Amino acid sequence: MGDILVLAEHRQGVLRDISFEMMAIAPKVAEAMGGEVKVLVIGSGIDELAKKMSEYGVKVIAVDDQLFEDFNAEKYQKALSALLDDLKPAVLMTGQTAQGVDFMPALAVEKNLPYVAEAIDINYEDGTLKATRNIYSGKVNATVAFKPADTCLVTIREGAVEAPEPAASGDVEKMDSPLKEDIPYRKFVEYIEAEVGDVDITQSEILVSVGRGLKEDKNLPDIEELAKAIKADIAGSRAATDAGWIPHDRQVGTSGKTVKPKLYLALGISGAFQHLAGMKGAKTIVAVNKDPEAPIFAVADYAIVDDMFKVVPALTEKLKELKG
Repeated sequence: MGDILVLAEHRQGVLRDISFEMMAIAPKVAEAMGGEVKVLVIGSGIDELAKKMSEYGVKVIAVDDQLFEDFNAEKYQKALSALLDDLKPAVLMTGQTAQGVDFMPALAVEKNLPYVAEAIDINYEDGTLKATRNIYSGKVNATVAFKPADTCLVTIREGAVEAPEPAASGDVEKMDSPLKEDIPYRKFVEYIEAEVGDVDITQSEILVSVGRGLKEDKNLPDIEELAKAIKADIAGSRAATDAGWIPHDRQVGTSGKTVKPKLYLALGISGAFQHLAGMKGAKTIVAVNKDPEAPIFAVADYAIVDDMFKVVPALTEKLKELKG
């Protein structure tokens, strides 16, 4: 049996998107390996979180203990080390997040298990478990094979896949925590929320995002006029924020924020993989770039190969005309 154990991630009582995104990958791997998907939720007061994960028609294992009230990588590693011995999954899957990368490498070393980081997909073919990763700044997808082992560890990149809709009701089983005492040498001190500027782009339904193609900030008024016409918020790539054209709290990408608007209009953005990872979860992506080979076009639903300074005024005028 090749069971897949998915570690759900939550923060301040809310499940993170990566928990649901992994449900797009885990079931197909479990089916190919002849096993089932089990979701592990670790925390304190996690009944509602466990119930929400069970709505994907999977068995949820809830480890509810006051010792896990706040995230602590050392505690997670110790607990998972014991749980792997008990549950014996073929794969342990969690997110490539600040939490996931804090304990998964150490766990792999402790248990001497094969580990692949930042995978965008997993498949089981011809008796071999394989993971797909981006290399060369996202220009190439590489397929790597796990070394044969009883359990393989993998972290999944955020935003790599779209989360499926809940499909059925599953069961929740409570399990005693394997951690019996606190860890005195590593303590949670406080949770500091990053400051949100005048606009929280992670909540925006429509985003107009600019990149290096903007060239200089004096061209920003044309972008603002377009954004106003479609009631959109303005965001940018790292190049745009580093240049000072767009505030840093509106940066999209792995070093910025992950966004999932209904519409993402990318203007003058080439599409480095760091940026794509932050926005390709958008429902509809429209890209404007004069380079027909720009990587952004690989994820775009609509592509306009032209100078953004020709497209933006024409698009704005047409939108105004349609709105009367």
